[in-house]
Amino acid sequence: MNLRGIVAVSGRPGLYKLVGQNKAGYVLESLDAQKVKIVANISTTKLASLEDITVYGQEDDLKLVDVLANIAAAKGNIPDAKADASALKSFFNEVAPNHDDEKVYTSDMKKIVSWYHLLKELPLFSEEAPGTEEHEAVKAEEKAEKKAKATPKPSNAKAPSKTAQPAKKANMTSKKGV
Repeated sequence: MNLRGIVAVSGRPGLYKLVGQNKAGYVLESLDAQKVKIVANISTTKLASLEDITVYGQEDDLKLVDVLANIAAAKGNIPDAKADASALKSFFNEVAPNHDDEKVYTSDMKKIVSWYHLLKELPLFSEEAPGTEEHEAVKAEEKAEKKAKATPKPSNAKAPSKTAQPAKKANMTSKKGV
């Protein structure tokens, strides 16, 4: 699942794709059907990349990518984001069994489920994330090929001699009146 460039904006509902940056802020495009473009001010708006978001766990924090993958695996019984709290809690216990019940609120669960419903139709959702083992192996092979193709420096190359450099101006002070 490739969530690179997908962000949540503080104070705004939904998810946005990071399109670019200008001096006023970040240029974002909404992921809903309207495709509204906005400029989020750098100094006042907080952006959270979905790659970096974690869910509180009992021992270790759970990555949002893993939770969304578990939700995708539980195809049949995904509740709506507006479902009652007990249904969301029981569903979340299935998809994120090690989450911390005291720190993860039902509002967080609703937000994650609504994000899943936005993302499931996008091609990024089924795409492999860059930075995985396979992707890193391909990059390493390409890097090795580039090194092999690089032309070596000739062994008889010499550094420029002192005579090849322009002569320095002599520091002459004028002695007028002497």
